[in-house]
Amino acid sequence: MNKTFFVTTPIYYINDVPHVGHAYATFAADILARYHKLLGEKTLLLTGSDENSQKTVEAATKKNLPVEKYAAEMAKTWQETWKKLGIADGGFGFVRTTSAKHEKFVQDIFKKLYEKKLIYKGVYKGLYCVGHEAFIQAGDLDEKGLCPDHKTKPQDLEEKNYFFKLSGFEEKLKELFAKNSNFVQPEERRNEILSFINSGLEDISISRENAKWGIKVPFDPNHRIYVWFDALLSYYSETPKEFWKTGADLHIIGKDILRFHAVIWPAMLWAADLPLPKLIFAHGFFTINGQKISKSLGNAIDPIAIAQEYGTDALRYFLFKEIPFGSDGDFSFEKLKEVYNADLANGLGNLIARVAKLAESLDLEASIAESKPQLDIPVGFALETLEFQKALNYIWDKIKATDKKIEETRPWELVKNDPDKAKSVVENLLRQIDEIQELLLPFLPETAEKIAKQFTGKIKAGEPLFPRK
Repeated sequence: MNKTFFVTTPIYYINDVPHVGHAYATFAADILARYHKLLGEKTLLLTGSDENSQKTVEAATKKNLPVEKYAAEMAKTWQETWKKLGIADGGFGFVRTTSAKHEKFVQDIFKKLYEKKLIYKGVYKGLYCVGHEAFIQAGDLDEKGLCPDHKTKPQDLEEKNYFFKLSGFEEKLKELFAKNSNFVQPEERRNEILSFINSGLEDISISRENAKWGIKVPFDPNHRIYVWFDALLSYYSETPKEFWKTGADLHIIGKDILRFHAVIWPAMLWAADLPLPKLIFAHGFFTINGQKISKSLGNAIDPIAIAQEYGTDALRYFLFKEIPFGSDGDFSFEKLKEVYNADLANGLGNLIARVAKLAESLDLEASIAESKPQLDIPVGFALETLEFQKALNYIWDKIKATDKKIEETRPWELVKNDPDKAKSVVENLLRQIDEIQELLLPFLPETAEKIAKQFTGKIKAGEPLFPRK
């Protein structure tokens, strides 16, 4: 247990409840955390709530609640959602950016950078997108002058702010990308960031003047620290040092916030003498009717509702079987139902039911090992390279091969005509089930647990794992 594995998700805005896009990133982190735990490593999955934003204030106002009360209630909702969805067996780390510990950490870093003359006071004049909580350039807007993601017109601001000397880290960032081609993945996203860096970096505003919500600049209470500067430090502020002393192993984010994490964050960490993450991976977006899932667009999908209808494992399977990690994909309930019936009800579920019934007819016992230190090499390699779809395809090929073996050997006939041979055939099938159960542990943890219980001791045919829809 000397080796550690530290994976993070974004620190999510709390202006609404989690949607399936949030679950996608968090499930990915959970799969990897479970895998590394199987390898005997001490693991931490860190997620959290980004509370110091104008979005939080606006959402609280709409609900006629004090912003502190609203933030506390929503943070609890997000924590409970991840527990209901079985994230890291409920043992994840959850950071709130309104916590006293986080606030002190952020203020200490801000003061340190100011004393190092990497933060200075100036005047910001330009565009600000409330949806992104970000200052943006005119070139980022669509042909109507709107933010392309939120379809809103940015604010035209001019105010005194504190600036971070991002421009001073341009050459160091170029050197990082030259030496470490895997720092940002997938390759397409790495190229986007490198192109952005090569176009020239400017110093960035990291405070807001006269804001009423957020962490105060420690030596200037008229300014609140910019929400992104604050949130980017949350991956360190409450995390045990053993997990980040050499940098997070993997940071999973959406591609829309990649510039913050792949450009601004490394510069901040260098400035603060903190370690960089080993890998930043930007996943793609879902679409519904051609649009990205977005709370602001009103087309978000509740993962809890899907889990109640199909089961959490079915949702996990669908997301990573149908959408290559790092690519965009389309979510539809019709496709979910189709995949559920074909791969889970008629595939895995039917195989488990058939083998259990055969084993029961022969009065067989089995024992699925509790400790399984290593998955098949193809699955392990696919997880190391974040190719979830490839890993699942390998597992389902094994499921299909086992089904084919049943059809070829016809053990239900052997039970009547040659019980000894039937026993030998079914015992081999049980070994295949044991292997399949092991492979499912990171991906479908609830299902793997059910299989382990059914195939330990006297085997009995039970309720279907995945009732047909």
